[in-house]
Amino acid sequence: MQDLKLKATDSRGLYQLEAGFDLLGWDEVTQGSVLSSFEGDATDIVNLKAEERAYSHYNSYTATVASWRVKKPVFNIDVCIDCQNCWVWCPDSSIISRDKQMLGIDYDHCKGCEVCVEVCPTNPKSLLMFGENDDIETALSQWPEKKKKETK
Repeated sequence: MQDLKLKATDSRGLYQLEAGFDLLGWDEVTQGSVLSSFEGDATDIVNLKAEERAYSHYNSYTATVASWRVKKPVFNIDVCIDCQNCWVWCPDSSIISRDKQMLGIDYDHCKGCEVCVEVCPTNPKSLLMFGENDDIETALSQWPEKKKKETK
């Protein structure tokens, strides 16, 4: 059984990035702006583990964009060949992989772009898109069978 709640720490995905408040939209940030990833002095930040760092509330480590998603990728560990294509191509670093083994999806940061599904080489694909509110176990039970090659 795959772990569906993979997170580095409990502080991941605490804050919801929404329009308004004191945050600027992507089209309002002016050239040369600096968006600090950390609160306070970050001089020695490189020597701290990720969970020890004081991340700002709009940093992608602590903020979630899950509410933006309409469809989500579901991962089937029984079909995956650990090729790492999804991990390499994911624009949001939402594929969780350790020691070259696919473990799951970070749904706090996945925007549902479907790139992982497109680059998956397996038959059937080990990642498929389902509705945001679809239950993962139900999605896994609906996985397609392997397609056989047509002969002429």
